[in-house]
Amino acid sequence: MNIAEIQPREIADKEIDLIDVRTPAEYQGVHAKGAVNQPLDRLDPDAIMSARNGSAQQPLYVICQMGGRSRKACEQFVAAGHENVVNVAGGTDLWQQQGLGVVRGAKSVMSMGRQVRIASGSLVVLGVLLAVLLPVAWPGLLVAGFVGAGLVFSGVTDTCGMATVLSMMPWNGSGGC
Repeated sequence: MNIAEIQPREIADKEIDLIDVRTPAEYQGVHAKGAVNQPLDRLDPDAIMSARNGSAQQPLYVICQMGGRSRKACEQFVAAGHENVVNVAGGTDLWQQQGLGVVRGAKSVMSMGRQVRIASGSLVVLGVLLAVLLPVAWPGLLVAGFVGAGLVFSGVTDTCGMATVLSMMPWNGSGGC
């Protein structure tokens, strides 16, 4: 699927429709000035497009932390028949690096990528400890193998089940399942 991309600097001072598909907690931590939060796990392309104020002819720009989730959101829009969407390459990270306008919240929020690395690493350590401490090693090896297989699957498919689960946690602003 061919999704249009744009660099943050090209749109920073323009009046555009910009949605941020990160979790509410990530959005509250810092977001591009003018961005409206529409979390990826609750994205409704038809509702978003119909709620636009007479600007349906103009592109809808989509941003996340680094560009991966916003690309997935753009793909959802296109699959729903809305092709006038543009992925903001590099996401909020690049937006900030380029010194463009951001809104900062009162508290700092841990990025989803960091949460995934911490959770994955913790599960692998747990698996190793179980393999060493239990009289049989297979439960620990099963845990570590499951995490490893999940990481390989995530890399091959460019999806992340752990991020999906973590995005539902209360500290990420969704209040759970």
